[in-house]
Amino acid sequence: MEIVDIVPPELKNNVIVTSVDALFKWGRANSIWPLSSGLACCSIEMMCAAAARFDLSRFGYEVFRSCPRQSDLLIVAGTLTWKMTPPLIRLYEEMPNPKYVIAMGNCNIGGGPFADSYSVVTGLDQIMPVDVYLPGCPPRPEALIDAMLKLKKRIQHPELALGSEDRMAKSRSNLELMTRRSAEPEKVE
Repeated sequence: MEIVDIVPPELKNNVIVTSVDALFKWGRANSIWPLSSGLACCSIEMMCAAAARFDLSRFGYEVFRSCPRQSDLLIVAGTLTWKMTPPLIRLYEEMPNPKYVIAMGNCNIGGGPFADSYSVVTGLDQIMPVDVYLPGCPPRPEALIDAMLKLKKRIQHPELALGSEDRMAKSRSNLELMTRRSAEPEKVE
């Protein structure tokens, strides 16, 4: 017997029965506060998505934060170089849990046209766990809105994201390895 069956028939249309976990997931999914990390041309499209024409605020995501301690979504937009990786990892580590990451643009997903360059990271998932991949060069603002709606669905229904645990574990181990390496003092000979 479920709790829904206990509710009297005259109150069935006036009472909502849910679990606390489902309520928290609903609240998290409908109030995502993104941290804008614009590294290249994709950041212009990210700004357009928040502007009046595309109006990201109608979904509850309008509060772009500049402080990582007040945000729960990191949108990495543009080409990520190895020199920019330590500050980006620091931003990611300063975000409170639960935290989510969107890799925006071909350069973030696989290096884009700069994949053969020595200075470009060929995939954001090498250094941090990525929840949603957004391909395009640069992706349109509508695509970013769609990616955020997919992230919303993933937050509300984490069982739909099965199979990504191995990839997330690999990214987390790479992130730990890189932070350990950056914390060690350099040996001077």
